[in-house]
Amino acid sequence: MDVLLCSTNILTNTLKGLYNISDVEVGQHFYWQIVGFQVHAQVLITSWVVIAILLGSAILAVRNPQTIPTADQNFFEYILEFIRDVSKTQIGEGYGTWVPFIGTMFLFIFVSNWSGALLPWKIIQLPHGELAAPTNDINTTVALALLTSFAYFYAGLTKKGLGYFSKYIQPTLILLPINILEDFTKPLSLSFRLFGNILADELVVVVLVSLVPSVIPIPVMFLGLFTSGIQALIFATLAAAYIGESLEGHH
Repeated sequence: MDVLLCSTNILTNTLKGLYNISDVEVGQHFYWQIVGFQVHAQVLITSWVVIAILLGSAILAVRNPQTIPTADQNFFEYILEFIRDVSKTQIGEGYGTWVPFIGTMFLFIFVSNWSGALLPWKIIQLPHGELAAPTNDINTTVALALLTSFAYFYAGLTKKGLGYFSKYIQPTLILLPINILEDFTKPLSLSFRLFGNILADELVVVVLVSLVPSVIPIPVMFLGLFTSGIQALIFATLAAAYIGESLEGHH
């Protein structure tokens, strides 16, 4: 009974923490009221731009496929093969089902990160606040992390039904609180890692541009492009690894 009470308290406190994370703000934000909810409008605006870029690229990629691939077609096929390789390596058997999910996560985060490094969002004036990459907002990264959590829970439940939850008492019931806590630390680590790195990159560039606007920011921006791509790969790889972990013990 004490073990169950302890695990319940851990679960409750973790959920409260995830809810309170949405209040974390860096800088001034521009808000919209939608159906009684206050949302960060600048995140929606930049997210729609990223989604438009991805949809436009996808339409161009499949609009007129050639038997002998063009340079553009080769580029998109390379990206697809890369995502398949990541999914296959981390998930293993049955990875094909999860390629769309892993690919969507990787491409959205990748383009979002690069938009913060390449597009001069801040020159667009808003009534309040300023524009930045979608992944520069903790709410976006937490949402992506929670989607990943739902995905690996869905993978495990689909594979073994309610028997999936037996993993929490293996190898002994005493580990129940620790096993539950592990599942709640995964989205926390995913969200804060991505948010922290993207925020740090953009802040460094902003500070350097204000101090030495001519030379210094350029190599830093190129470094930001590299680290932004790495962060997208890390997130997608960990998401695939968590899904593979959920499936591994249920063959």
